[in-house]
Amino acid sequence: MKITDLMIERAMVMDMKATTKEEAIDELIASLDKNRRINDPKLFKEMILKREAESSTGIGEGIAMPHAKTKAVNEATVVFGHSKNGVDYQALDGQPSYLFFMIAAPEGAANVHLQTLAALSRLLIDQEFVDQVKKAETPAEVAKLFDEKQAEKEEKEKAEEKKTEQSKPDNGKFVVAVTACPTGIAHTYMAEDALKKKAEEMGVSIRVETNGSEGAKNVLTTDEISRAAGVIVAADKKVEMARFDGKKVLQTPVSDGIRKPEELINKALNGQAPVYHAEGGAAEAETSGGGGSVWSKIYKDLMNGISHMLPFVVGGGILLAISFMFERLGKDNTIFQMLSTIAGGNTGAFHFLIAILAGYIAVSIGDRPALMPGVVGGFMAYSSNAGFLGGLAAGFLAGWLIILLKKIFAGLPKTLDGLKPILLYPVFGLLLTGGLMYYIFDPIFKWINTGLVDALGHLGTGNAVLLGVVLGGMMAVDMGGPVNKAAYTFAIGVFTSGAANGGLMMAAVMAGGMVPPLAIALASTLFKNKFTEDERKAGITNYVLGLSFITEGAIPFAASDPLRVIGSSIVGAAVAGGLTQLWRANIPAPHGGIFVVLLSNHPFLFILAILIGAVISGLILGLWKKDLTVKK
Repeated sequence: MKITDLMIERAMVMDMKATTKEEAIDELIASLDKNRRINDPKLFKEMILKREAESSTGIGEGIAMPHAKTKAVNEATVVFGHSKNGVDYQALDGQPSYLFFMIAAPEGAANVHLQTLAALSRLLIDQEFVDQVKKAETPAEVAKLFDEKQAEKEEKEKAEEKKTEQSKPDNGKFVVAVTACPTGIAHTYMAEDALKKKAEEMGVSIRVETNGSEGAKNVLTTDEISRAAGVIVAADKKVEMARFDGKKVLQTPVSDGIRKPEELINKALNGQAPVYHAEGGAAEAETSGGGGSVWSKIYKDLMNGISHMLPFVVGGGILLAISFMFERLGKDNTIFQMLSTIAGGNTGAFHFLIAILAGYIAVSIGDRPALMPGVVGGFMAYSSNAGFLGGLAAGFLAGWLIILLKKIFAGLPKTLDGLKPILLYPVFGLLLTGGLMYYIFDPIFKWINTGLVDALGHLGTGNAVLLGVVLGGMMAVDMGGPVNKAAYTFAIGVFTSGAANGGLMMAAVMAGGMVPPLAIALASTLFKNKFTEDERKAGITNYVLGLSFITEGAIPFAASDPLRVIGSSIVGAAVAGGLTQLWRANIPAPHGGIFVVLLSNHPFLFILAILIGAVISGLILGLWKKDLTVKK
């Protein structure tokens, strides 16, 4: 398939009027909608902005490639746009963008479409070709340039295939690389081509594996990895890393593969990267400029535990809250007894929170063998009143102990490999984790947990309000990200500890998390001239999301205007969190939003705190935002 089969001439925008990033996105989406290539412009824009929130698709050198793969797309399409004056697209090099390629891929895109989009990405690495496209004045000229360049590229690739790729490089100048971006459409292949092109100029042999929408292509062999002087992993998503155990691996964002190929290749050749340990061992003291730090690994492990725990929190929490309503009819009624049994008590969902958290933290570190000792260690922490902190300790302890056991048993004869997962890891993993928890960690964290609960129980009004302000504000910082999760996790820990004021902490984080989407909904209603039509429609949706305690509804707005949206949201969320503590309004459920408000001891004050916070944030956002530029 030719690129121009997707880059249809009638959809090209040869003289874009946009002056801002959002206007550019809207202008290109309008062309897609006009040509009936998408069925839901609002959803498509949300997905485009979601991708932009991960990293700008303004790749530099005057090019931007916004893209999304979603059910909102009817047919795979590339909309070409040319801005003569340039648009500040928040490009990676800080320069204006002149050429736009908005890629729309349907959810079930056939491989041929993905291959075509990959081919487009590779062509845009050639600066001479890009300069020619900038000079084109008509859609026909653009199409002709791409047809000729694609044919030339394909001929060159056929010639390269005849060469022996497996030949050993001279002087050890051989590196391997893996490229991957979240959607696997554009950046993956642009990074591949940039690395290949620069390596050829430098006289370096390179093999690049791509982890795109089609799956892994040009998969690296064991021999290639072994021979390589270094490994480059230019990726913004998880790739298979265990095969690089013991190699010096440079982990970096995929954008660096596009913008800094020479720097990456030199670092890989010169060994300027930490040694990667596949089983979770710490990297060498030196660090690379990319990701993969110890703290990022800890955060990933923690989020794995929390993500698996959340269904227990939500399902058990809401049912537990409902059970409280039936409790008012008398504890002898069967509905209350049933709900409290499946949601709380000694057999319900809440009984497993800490065990599940610990188990899946352990799995993230030590893989499946760590699950059982992690779960048992977490359950021991729960049973001994070591609480949430004890569960965290159990998860990390079990995971790292399994890593240690793998190293200890690595020297056993291969004939005993089958015994490791079914006998050695379970027995020794459980013995070591359980023993250390029983004698050391449970007593320590029981003392810490008890002290924390007592301290929170004796907080004066002033300190309680301050804590509420901090927790509420944190919920709006990244709206579902690490800071938000840290505040929510703290509140869950207090809630599950049985502390008398656990419901107070939940009220602070719930109010803080409800404010951002409600504030955006309010601002888009009151200040219509400052929001696009699509944003106003999305704003209405945020009323529902905010009331349901789904903070993520604010993310698309924050992605397009982070300073104003996040800044205003933090102020209102902090006020709401502080007011819940001032008025001592609690929420005896860890989730549910407006649906569990009636369970509060002061439901009207809790709602008032949220309304005050939402109004403050909504007004700040509405007054802070600029009027939309009127297009002629």
